[in-house]
Amino acid sequence: MPAGRGPAANGPAGKGAAGNEPARNEPARKGAARRAPARRAPARRAPARERATERLRGAVDEQRAALGEPAWAGPSEAAPLGREVVRAVLAAMDAGLVPAKEALRGAVTFLLSALADRAPGKAVEVRVPPYAAVQCIEGPRHTRGTPPNVVETDPVTWITLRASGPRADLSAWLPLLVVESP
Repeated sequence: MPAGRGPAANGPAGKGAAGNEPARNEPARKGAARRAPARRAPARRAPARERATERLRGAVDEQRAALGEPAWAGPSEAAPLGREVVRAVLAAMDAGLVPAKEALRGAVTFLLSALADRAPGKAVEVRVPPYAAVQCIEGPRHTRGTPPNVVETDPVTWITLRASGPRADLSAWLPLLVVESP
C-alpha cells in the first residue's frame, strides 16, 4: 500500500471518507458551510380512523378463523367490517365459543356508534364497560360527573340484545322498573 494511503483515506489527502468533508482534526474552511447530520423524516403514522379500521379487520379475521371460516374478503370500510364483526361474534356465541376479545370490542363499539347515530343527543349515557360508552337521545344535557340517565350492561348482553319483527319494539313498556340510585 503506498505511503499515506490507508483504509481511512479514501479520497484526496485531508478529506474524510466522503471526499467533501474536512478531516476531523482540520478546522472548517472559512465560508464553507458545515452540513448538519442528515435527519430521517419522522415515520408517518396512519390516521386514527385507518388504524381502527385495520384493528377491526384483524378482529374480524381472528373471529372468522376461530369459527373455521376463511378471512374476510368483503369491503375494508368501517361499516361493512362492523356488521361482519357483529355477525361473527354472534355466530361464535351461538356455537358455544367465547368471542375473541378484539372482535367483541369491535362489535360493541360498532353497535354503540349505530345507537348514537340513530338517537343523537346527550341526555342518556349508554355504557358497556370495559369497552366504550356513548351519549345519545335528545333531552337535558349533562356536562360533569355521572350523568343522571345511565344505561349500563356487559358486552355479551349488549351484543345479544336482539329484536325482530314489526311489533318487537318494546320501548314503550321498558324499563319495567326504575331503581333510583341510593
